[in-house]
Amino acid sequence: MIKEKLLDDLKLAMKEKNTNRKNVVQMVRASILQKEKDNNTELSDDQIMEIIAKEHKKRIEAREEYRKANRADLVQQLDEEIKTLEEYLPKKMDKAELETVIKSIIEQIGATSMKDMGSVMKEAKVRCGLAADGRDINQIAKEMLTKSN
Repeated sequence: MIKEKLLDDLKLAMKEKNTNRKNVVQMVRASILQKEKDNNTELSDDQIMEIIAKEHKKRIEAREEYRKANRADLVQQLDEEIKTLEEYLPKKMDKAELETVIKSIIEQIGATSMKDMGSVMKEAKVRCGLAADGRDINQIAKEMLTKSN
């Protein structure tokens, strides 16, 4: 289970005095505990993965802002945090894999124009899960649907 892995990784980071890694793991664990308290329930591994993915996305967006502001120190710190979070996430699909999945979805649901974009996106998110970013799915689906016209 992911919660146990996070706890083990936290202990290891503390032993190794890896402050950045320790902080990232603590932050994820705090988010999980907060969500569990709010909902008064135990989170599944899938729900925990969603929390990790959300934190990962926040850092990627913040990294771009720091790059624009020429804050190399903060960019480097965020790179380390992103790398740590990626250890818990499924491997991202490459563009070719994503194109194959989206093409099969378009064929399966009979999508022919941009009007069908919502249906394609919904099915793609179900099939790809956290292995693909919504922006990437959107971009590829848009290209494929505009070509078909």
